[in-house]
Amino acid sequence: MLLKGSNIVVRTLVEQGVDLVFGFPGATVIDIYDSLLDHQAELRHVLVAHEQGAAHAADGYARATGKVGVCLATSGPGSTNLVTGIAASYMDSTPLVVITGNVATSQIGTDSFQEIDITGVTLPITKHNYFVEDVNELADVMRDAFRLAVSGRPGPVLVDIPKDVQQAMGTFEPAGRIVASEPRLVDVEQIEAAAACINACHRPLVYFGGGILAARAEHEILDLAARIDAPLACSLMGISAIPTDHPRFLGMEGMHGRYAATMAMKNADCIVALGCRFNDRSTGDRERFGAAVHIVHIDVDGSEINKTTSDDFGIVGDVRLAIQRLMPLLEQADHRGWHELLHKMRADEASQVDARLGMTPFNVLKVVDSHRERDAAVVTDVGQHQMWAAQHLTFDRPRSFVTNGGLGAMGFGLPASIGVALATRRRTLLVVGDGGLGMSVQELATAVSERVPLTILLMNNGVLGMVRQWQRLFYDHRYVGTTLLDHRHTDYVAVARAFGAKGMHATSIDDLRQALDEASACEGPYLIDCVIDKDELVLPMLAPAGGLDDIIVEVRA
Repeated sequence: MLLKGSNIVVRTLVEQGVDLVFGFPGATVIDIYDSLLDHQAELRHVLVAHEQGAAHAADGYARATGKVGVCLATSGPGSTNLVTGIAASYMDSTPLVVITGNVATSQIGTDSFQEIDITGVTLPITKHNYFVEDVNELADVMRDAFRLAVSGRPGPVLVDIPKDVQQAMGTFEPAGRIVASEPRLVDVEQIEAAAACINACHRPLVYFGGGILAARAEHEILDLAARIDAPLACSLMGISAIPTDHPRFLGMEGMHGRYAATMAMKNADCIVALGCRFNDRSTGDRERFGAAVHIVHIDVDGSEINKTTSDDFGIVGDVRLAIQRLMPLLEQADHRGWHELLHKMRADEASQVDARLGMTPFNVLKVVDSHRERDAAVVTDVGQHQMWAAQHLTFDRPRSFVTNGGLGAMGFGLPASIGVALATRRRTLLVVGDGGLGMSVQELATAVSERVPLTILLMNNGVLGMVRQWQRLFYDHRYVGTTLLDHRHTDYVAVARAFGAKGMHATSIDDLRQALDEASACEGPYLIDCVIDKDELVLPMLAPAGGLDDIIVEVRA
């Protein structure tokens, strides 16, 4: 059948099962927006306040569901405003299809109004991108974008469509939903060698990241850990892949990870690394990491093997299939001595728990955790509050912890939580700092207009806490550019009310409980301005350029 290019775009989105598109209109996507009007029953458009919010919201949607998130923006500043969100999804391997309009093909290269080479701009932060010049190729390009976004290591794919291509008539033949390309099979000899190494070890550790969620291998890693009698630890992106209270789970490892998890990484003689990358936050000083340990590294992306560590056994392939092939080759182990050492590590960690009363981060998050539904999603922004949430909140369901790890983009939290809440249709908790909230506060308008069921826990310390922590510990208390309250006396509850949301100040634990009760009964967004001290620290912490044995667990005033 013959359709306008803009109709082909929308029909292909519907064909691929897309139910939400986050976007902001403009001159070069007016035709796509016009076509959206004809498919309102099948495809809902969410108007954001800023294009960066569209990319982050689509990212949150994708992380919560495992489906492809979709965002839409016009050319020029509309498309460049997407860049931070695209980079955030690229570094955390989130599947997105990003649709941008551009000026007509006859105007390309003439510096016409709002012309930008967005495919050139985003080349380093997408799996692939397309500039569509022929309307008859548009449907297949769109379908290929969806296939690429979910195949192998997931990630964002951009499709840039000139205005005249959207207006041209082209052929559209309906097709079924795309499926990911067949996963890469693992090498049998490598699997056998890795199994021999694991069988010979005495202190194994299963270390996993977000690749476990992408591969849907949550049950397999638990079976693996039980077979080799190993504890489990994860990266920031791996949180929620397995229940937090699983007896083998030590928690997040690394720069601000749990003490026992980091010490287990240091003392293991064999690390089975699954769907993760050994970045600087997990290894500390790489020259001192892994010198006396064997590393079995399994990842769908071969570029991660031996990238930052010397992997003894690097296996490229689908993590779930790799574990399934590995399991029959593994002996049932009993590492009693290792577990005695782990028990001591856990006891040492328990002795470090913050026992102070009042509005400490630990107390605030424990109250919040006890109040929320355990399987409801939590989203964070980036900063100290992010690390406290990762350390202290509990999770029962995969994909219930959504955060931005690799890029660390402040401003991610609010728009991403909108995407998560709309995807799950359940009340979502956003944990955010005053610095991050200020970067995307305009998306409160989106949350209100869409009646998003969202509880916003603002951990408000009046400073840019993580940078201030570094200034305190490593820059001799020289505080520059990190104090917000001295010149920004922002009443965020008043700001929320100005947007049409509800909210409450919480200066005590009793206030916090009352606010949480009110938030639970609220249909739309509810902001809790929770005051904490500016000198609160995230501990443990790995010292800059230090090794895992340089972990800081206490700082005296």
